[in-house]
Amino acid sequence: METTAETNVYETENLLLSRLYGRFPALEGAGAVTAKRRVFLPVPMEHLLDVLSFASETLGYSSLCTITGMDSGDCFEFIYHIASDESGVVLNLKTRAPKEDPVVPTVLPIYNGAIFYERELEGMLGVTVKGLPAGRQYPLPDNWPAGQYPLRKDWKPEMLTETATEEK
Repeated sequence: METTAETNVYETENLLLSRLYGRFPALEGAGAVTAKRRVFLPVPMEHLLDVLSFASETLGYSSLCTITGMDSGDCFEFIYHIASDESGVVLNLKTRAPKEDPVVPTVLPIYNGAIFYERELEGMLGVTVKGLPAGRQYPLPDNWPAGQYPLRKDWKPEMLTETATEEK
């Protein structure tokens, strides 16, 4: 049970969750205050852009800090870390995509600085970022072999040698 002091410490964080739940009732109870100035909320992929837009336009979460992409074995998980300049609270929105068809929508219309994070998802995990404009690979070198995704759990460095041998 939370004490009054603990409730007051997390007043801003709990208010943020309340506002998100008010706008997106399907998310009610899914979030958590994980530490001071840290809020975590799982969001189904179909609601991700709506939640990000609401956070940016209505709640003042105007800074995308980074996007963390992970291979969780049976799926890919993505955490969008966004911050409010005013409160200093970081909102972490987590979503998933199936490994068979890993597609996430671009967030460039909401956070125009997302381009490098999204290119990293494509290059390092082999995820398709729908709506991301064509451009050079990042952060891998331009001559990196197609189909080699070093952050996937099933990838091994030896696969680079195999690819180079196959191309000869």
